[in-house]
Amino acid sequence: MSRGRVSRALRARAHRAVLPLLRRVPRDHWESDEAFRRRRRVTGAVAVAGASLLGVSLSTPPGSPRFYGLTLGVAGTWVVGGLASGPLHLGRMFGPGDLLKRPVLTPIASGVGAFGIFYGAALVARRIPVLARAIGSVLRYADQGSAPLVAATTLANGVAEEVFFRGALYAAAGTRRPVLVSTAVYGLATTATRNPALVLASVPMGLIFAQQRRITGGIQAPVLTHVVWSALMLRYLPPLFADRLAEERSPSAREDDGNR
Repeated sequence: MSRGRVSRALRARAHRAVLPLLRRVPRDHWESDEAFRRRRRVTGAVAVAGASLLGVSLSTPPGSPRFYGLTLGVAGTWVVGGLASGPLHLGRMFGPGDLLKRPVLTPIASGVGAFGIFYGAALVARRIPVLARAIGSVLRYADQGSAPLVAATTLANGVAEEVFFRGALYAAAGTRRPVLVSTAVYGLATTATRNPALVLASVPMGLIFAQQRRITGGIQAPVLTHVVWSALMLRYLPPLFADRLAEERSPSAREDDGNR
């Protein structure tokens, strides 16, 4: 096969792979004005409550029962608030022959791709003291805690955030710039952690998740992407910050935690 034919074949495959990420599916998620106003009231109250609880959870010592209880409480707040706000949808995307299907492989691949970008960014961030400290203060919960419990709470919160922010809050944002509005609120909620690394990560990932919500019309795609991305970050990021995590395990660092 000639080089030109190979190039055209590769371009065609790339086009077929990318097209589902750009082509919005048709849907009708209309709701009454009363239901819409109620959704906004519920999401507003839950956003404040969840952000407050999130801030408290990341001020507790790593590995403590209080940390696990609070982080599960944050997840529960997002899920209950999202479901209480009104109907949510899983969404669909275009497949071969323009058939609509539930999004699975594409969002999983998106999660892997997002992790690759963040891993590259982490290689740079570990050389920047303020970012290295911020990332280390988050990763210490994985380093010093129970691996199964940390994984469970991390993935539970990933799913819960999508239920609320790309489910309920996205719908409550209305038809005018819901991607930007939901991402902005997501970023604001993350500021409760007072961690610059988490805030910086919330903006690009929030945009990715919200775009998936816009294109598929539901939360399944962002849920899968978020879970895959979170799992890979949890598995492969701590070794990059081994020196910083060793400092976090020092007696002085533990004493600082006890004085908070």
